[in-house]
Amino acid sequence: MPSINRKMIVEGSVILVFWIIAVYILIFTERRWIPSGAMEPTLHGTPNQWEADKIIVDKLKYKFSKPQRGDIVVFSPTEQLKKEQYQDAFIKRVIGLPGEKVQLQNGKVYINNQPLPEDNYVSSSQNTLIDVCLSGAQPPFLAKPQTIPADSYLVLGDNRNSSYDSRCWGVVPRKNIIGRAVFRFWPLNHIGGIDKSPLYP
Repeated sequence: MPSINRKMIVEGSVILVFWIIAVYILIFTERRWIPSGAMEPTLHGTPNQWEADKIIVDKLKYKFSKPQRGDIVVFSPTEQLKKEQYQDAFIKRVIGLPGEKVQLQNGKVYINNQPLPEDNYVSSSQNTLIDVCLSGAQPPFLAKPQTIPADSYLVLGDNRNSSYDSRCWGVVPRKNIIGRAVFRFWPLNHIGGIDKSPLYP
């Protein structure tokens, strides 16, 4: 009799865990595909969603913790981007945190006057410049050193030669961040977690 009870408890626990995971996936995550090459080589993007990487975004994490440097985040367009008629969500990597001084120097990112090591996700052939920014009435955000405001984040694409990001239009308020990219489920040969750089444990 005790062995039967243990079996029932184990089976009940498995079912409970299954439902917890199912509820979490349904309520606290969403599925997205990568529409551009701005995050290459970390994430493959293309306007053809059937050829693009597809990911799961955790929308719960930042309810209890702050975004960290190295996180890959999905966010809704900022007020500046809305003025430029952008409506769809963006995906970029968190580079600058609230209160930090960020500047570009010799094609590199400097945080509080120290070069940021980015070899794990930015190709050595690429430089981080403001040349990629569209010309407009306002100079690019990182045309000069900037201090990141409270509750805001500076984000950049890993493909620095082809990413329209914070260098150009400014920072992302925390309220705009939808969640963190945590898992790639397509293509099948690249299924797995989307870990941030080993530089940021």
